[in-house]
Amino acid sequence: MTPPALRSGTGAPAELFFEDLVPGLTVDLGTVTVDGDEMRAFARRFDPQWYHVDPELAEASRHGGVIASGFYTVSLFMRAYVDHLLSRAAADASPGLEELRWLAPVRAGDRLAVRVDVIGARPSSARPGLGTVILTGTMLRLGPDNRPEQEVLRTRFRGWFALRPVETDTEPEPSSAEPTDAAPPSAEPAGTEPAVTAPAEAGPQQAGPVQARPSEQTTQAEQHA
Repeated sequence: MTPPALRSGTGAPAELFFEDLVPGLTVDLGTVTVDGDEMRAFARRFDPQWYHVDPELAEASRHGGVIASGFYTVSLFMRAYVDHLLSRAAADASPGLEELRWLAPVRAGDRLAVRVDVIGARPSSARPGLGTVILTGTMLRLGPDNRPEQEVLRTRFRGWFALRPVETDTEPEPSSAEPTDAAPPSAEPAGTEPAVTAPAEAGPQQAGPVQARPSEQTTQAEQHA
């Protein structure tokens, strides 16, 4: 069974490790479309403020209609983050958020482009075998031409990711078999003369090419810190 440290955030074998998440890396997390029914159901269950659940009041307000709960929007971000990054990376838990901002209202039918940028990474001093990665997540509303129109969410957070396992060489076991003595030459039958064969006329001899025996090589896998 694959050890937990080698599994991704969704339990599959991990492809990405702490060493792969270098500062400057941008990961595209795809595009999500806001489902109106799901958006309102989330608000009724978890954030039933009138501008999230009451169409008449929301229409008459400065909002001009029902808008999504900010926690619904960040939940959409989290799902994209899991689907497109944590499902591949050797992710552990997260120490938490440092920033979460809702920059513009989100409405039913909005198409939101999602991405994360790695802005920092260092081995964890508190959790041996893990590294701390600092990421910034953003969601951008797309226009009809698929061009970004407005940033609607920004968050900065930390995640723990397992270090890549260090591979070690396995030396071959020495053979324990003792060499066997060669069989003794068979004796001539008693009382007989050995047969003598007249040598054939010697002709010129030509030495064939000598092929050097390849030396044994030991390949040592690259060691990772």
